[in-house]
Amino acid sequence: MTQHTPSAEPRHGTQSIERVVGLLRAVASRGRGGMRLGDVATATGLPTSTCFRMLQRLEVEGLLERHPVTRKYFLGPLLHELGMLAYPRLQLAAHCEPVLAEIADETQDTVYLSERRGLEAVCTARALGDYPIKALTLDVGIRRPLGVGAGGLAILCQLPPDEAQDVIDANASRYAKLSSLDAAQVRAAVEEGRARGYAFLDSPVFAGTAAVGVALPAAHPVAAISVAAVSARLDGDRRAEVGAALQRHAQRLARMLAALR
Repeated sequence: MTQHTPSAEPRHGTQSIERVVGLLRAVASRGRGGMRLGDVATATGLPTSTCFRMLQRLEVEGLLERHPVTRKYFLGPLLHELGMLAYPRLQLAAHCEPVLAEIADETQDTVYLSERRGLEAVCTARALGDYPIKALTLDVGIRRPLGVGAGGLAILCQLPPDEAQDVIDANASRYAKLSSLDAAQVRAAVEEGRARGYAFLDSPVFAGTAAVGVALPAAHPVAAISVAAVSARLDGDRRAEVGAALQRHAQRLARMLAALR
């Protein structure tokens, strides 16, 4: 499965389409929490008046809904209807879920599957461990720029250095809007992850939560598995243990997916 990195600049003649997609991605980034007009404008960099007109039209077309009280925008019913007809060649999440549950039982913490979508990683599955304090940092369907979460960072760690740098450069302006990271910190985290064999982030989005991630397959990463927990549960020794466990499971999943293909 080959991934192509989209250009950071709009191509001639397609700017309107890219703006619409950008608006939908921005609203989707909040999951079921919804997003107000000002937040959408800030996230996309569009003037508020332009953003409002486009959001209104997307609402008319059923691609977005606006709550009558909170005035927040949410993904609309037409996207759900279209999504039911979209059938990926390989339903990665369905095949990985038993392994995610096994990792959750083993670690007692929250396990995520993140799949690469161009410059972003989208959470496609989640399994909960039994530890009473859970790090629920993602919902299924949430997407973030590669590098913000441990799963996306793990994918960056396994990309060729030039491609990883291109992705970081393209996402640079988004990091500070969505996390406590900047491009330089993401680059440093990638170097550290390559050296240790797994990605690690502490409190990039939610204070007091940390995560370890490993990409799969290692040669051509299309996804990553990660374990998230309160920061105290991922200190140096346990972090290495969880990283080693994820490496084993990632290799197992990669072999399974290769057989399915």
